[in-house]
Amino acid sequence: MDLHECSEKINHKNISFQEKKSKITLSNKDLIEVTKVQVDNCLDIQGVKCDWLVIIDNPKGYSDTCIEIYIELKGSDVKHAFKQIENTIINISRDIQKAAKYCYVITTRCPLISPEIQNKKKYFKNKYNAVLKVKKTGFSENINSLIAV
Repeated sequence: MDLHECSEKINHKNISFQEKKSKITLSNKDLIEVTKVQVDNCLDIQGVKCDWLVIIDNPKGYSDTCIEIYIELKGSDVKHAFKQIENTIINISRDIQKAAKYCYVITTRCPLISPEIQNKKKYFKNKYNAVLKVKKTGFSENINSLIAV
């Protein structure tokens, strides 16, 4: 899928995403160039989709591949967020099984630890090579820590 129309290359120190009360910041202290893709309200994907995708091309330790970071900003419907991220992976991932993926569901209200969330984490890891994280709004992730040294 051509992401060009909905993307921009950036290397900001802090890359923030916010929708209503949900917010996540990706800290980028090494100013790595990433591709920020607006998925929702831009890409033409059948079915539900997540809000954003961040792509880190050819990071250290990942030869000839990329790291994909999927972001869904939610109020409280975490189950729906899982469907949105999964459908987005199926439709636009460069490699559904092999590309390293990090999926963030940012929520304002949610039990952050539940058997259902634990099961989804295992499911995403096994099926999509994806680390699934459900976090409260205001969460910050250091993208440098996602890159293997």
